[in-house]
Amino acid sequence: MFNLEKYKNKTALILEAEKTVSYSALACICKDIYSQIQKRCLVVILCENELGALASYISCIQNRVVPILLDAKIDKSLLDNIIEAYKPDYVICKKGCHDDLGKSIYSFCENIDPYKVVKTQYTNAYKLHDDLALLLSTSGSTGSPKFVRLSYKNLSSNTASIIEYLKITSNDVAITSLPMNYTYGLSVINTHLEAGASLVLTNSSLMQKEFWSLFDSCGVTSFSGIPYTYEMLNRLRFTRKEHPSLRQMTQAGGHLEERLQKLFTEYCNQYSKEFVVMYGQTEATSRMAYLPAEMSLNKIGSIGIAIPNGQFCLQDDNGNAILQTNVEGELCYKGDNVSLGYASSCEDLSLGDENHGFLKTGDLAKFDDDGYFFITGRKKRFVKIFGNRVNLDECENLLKDKFNLTDLACTGNDSKICIYLKDDSLKDQVISFLANLTHLHPSAFTVKIVEDIPKNSSGKVLYYSLL
Repeated sequence: MFNLEKYKNKTALILEAEKTVSYSALACICKDIYSQIQKRCLVVILCENELGALASYISCIQNRVVPILLDAKIDKSLLDNIIEAYKPDYVICKKGCHDDLGKSIYSFCENIDPYKVVKTQYTNAYKLHDDLALLLSTSGSTGSPKFVRLSYKNLSSNTASIIEYLKITSNDVAITSLPMNYTYGLSVINTHLEAGASLVLTNSSLMQKEFWSLFDSCGVTSFSGIPYTYEMLNRLRFTRKEHPSLRQMTQAGGHLEERLQKLFTEYCNQYSKEFVVMYGQTEATSRMAYLPAEMSLNKIGSIGIAIPNGQFCLQDDNGNAILQTNVEGELCYKGDNVSLGYASSCEDLSLGDENHGFLKTGDLAKFDDDGYFFITGRKKRFVKIFGNRVNLDECENLLKDKFNLTDLACTGNDSKICIYLKDDSLKDQVISFLANLTHLHPSAFTVKIVEDIPKNSSGKVLYYSLL
């Protein structure tokens, strides 16, 4: 991956000040970073959507250095715990930050985004498996030092598949609307740089004028977002403007409400653009399924079909294959992008492939007569009350549709279901609705009013924070 010299003087990156970095210039920065490391080892990169962090990641992948990608805003105590657990040789971060982690041995990108390479107290404190390429946190991380172990084959195969079904070319321009340490955000970087396209690097959020100024002036052709992103775009009345350079919008990172899928599909159809719903997990590098743009209205609510070179199947509780249509089972996936497994400390970095290309996603799904898959819930997001099995994800989705809500959460155990709301006036209506729907006594439900529903950087609800 990342044969940057192949594209030479073509623009690789467009920065916030609208400075550009060619593929050749990016290759030189990557080479200089590796000159300070010069061996296969473990490196923590504290990420923002900036040149220093992106070049560090690419340099690592090119030179078989294994990066751990973390949010630059990570809690200091959590960062310290991860460093203690994994004992990386180096930390790469913004200059002026984390001076306590070791000795700064090199500074780079001084005139743009000053970054530094820090040598820690650790040297060769672990053994790396030959196939190990990258460590990424799962989007639902509770703050533990648990990471997904990804291989070079995982990265290259998933990148190639995504480029194929999204038809990404060197003429495309993407913008970093997601964090690069998040698997979806990283896949946007991987695919566009591998295809010789251009990336607009920005830390601005889509709620800021600076983001849209860059979007329009740089001629962005590809936009990616999670469900929360599209909720915000709707509030910003995005669909009232054509955005002529834009050719494709993609969505992943969780279930998108059907009303929003319909809204943005119709917008894209009106202006000859594509709206592509996708499905994936960090454990499968990034993507496992996509809904072809032309099917977005016909198969609304579906995650679509398996990506090129991938395959889905359903299993019942006994591990038997489900061959009938519209029968719920656990969604399983087979492909070269299935991760090696997990790591919880540096002792796990020598482990090989524990998944062998097969992943039980933990999601419940069914498929229709045309072979399109629909997620019906999360295997572990069930409670059994008064002998009745209740899907908490389904409760959330039904409440959102019924009351036109965007922020709510359902948790529970086998004695009570708790609904977290921000609007106290809906309390009685919500309980009545769910009681009628599930045929359970209203005493099975309780409502708690909160100021905010806690979410991680990828917009997924942090259920553990509500317990």
